Amino acid sequence: MPKEVAVVTGANKGIGLAIVRALCKDFDGDVYLTARDVGRGQQAVQDLEKENLHPKFHQLDITSKESIGKLKDFLEKNFGGLDVLVNNAAIAYKVNSTAPFTEQAEVTVACNFFGTLDVCDALFPVLRPHSRVVNVASRRGTITLGKMGKELVSKFRSSTLIRSELIALMNQFVRDVKAGNHEAEGWLTRAYGTSKLGVIALTAVQARTMAGDSREDILINSCCPGLVATDMNPKGTKTPDQGAETPVHLALLPVNAGKPQGEFLGEKKVIPWLIDGAGMNYNTYE
Repeated sequence: MPKEVAVVTGANKGIGLAIVRALCKDFDGDVYLTARDVGRGQQAVQDLEKENLHPKFHQLDITSKESIGKLKDFLEKNFGGLDVLVNNAAIAYKVNSTAPFTEQAEVTVACNFFGTLDVCDALFPVLRPHSRVVNVASRRGTITLGKMGKELVSKFRSSTLIRSELIALMNQFVRDVKAGNHEAEGWLTRAYGTSKLGVIALTAVQARTMAGDSREDILINSCCPGLVATDMNPKGTKTPDQGAETPVHLALLPVNAGKPQGEFLGEKKVIPWLIDGAGMNYNTYE
């Protein structure tokens, strides 16, 4: 049998690095730490080597289809497929950023939602049976959803939402922000939360689509790592290693576990959000 392989995006620091650390200990195969910046990624690998862990490195910029394509070609050539994909790469503007919200909305959605989508589009065809996909999201996504206009809430929470409709929603958010009428249309002035809501909804869409796939036992879920102290969130109360626990739990779900599938998890537990009346907790942050 070919050697198993795991890929973690955005992994040179923070939660991504912690996920790689944990997978190096518990995943029976090669673990690829990917990062946009080659120097920082290679340094992260060297740092883990000092812990007697042995990840591999591959450059990946999720906002570049060329970069994504190179990773896909590498995986096909060297492994014949992929077994674990953790989509962790994301950006967030600082709270005190002076960048106009039009820029923040466009750039954040382009990376966090469309970058993740592009990685999935490229790598899903090479997923092997029993693969695990983890889309790292945030409770900020569900909190943002809970405060949106009712029409938008209904669309995002629909159990029949399809890919093209979700893409249209995410593009509409950016267009409405640029037009200056996003709040009137029911959106919030929250770029990160909206982008992560898109990732959570995308996960549900992907899982429904995968139900018709001939490959056996591919599980796709999203999760919230929790309030982790990182460059993106210095006020966090968890360590990155603690934040990695739920993503790693999903990445290592046993063969033929069957579930969770298409769910959003926090603290290794499913957080209902999809169907009206399912008990969303809008008061829990991050």
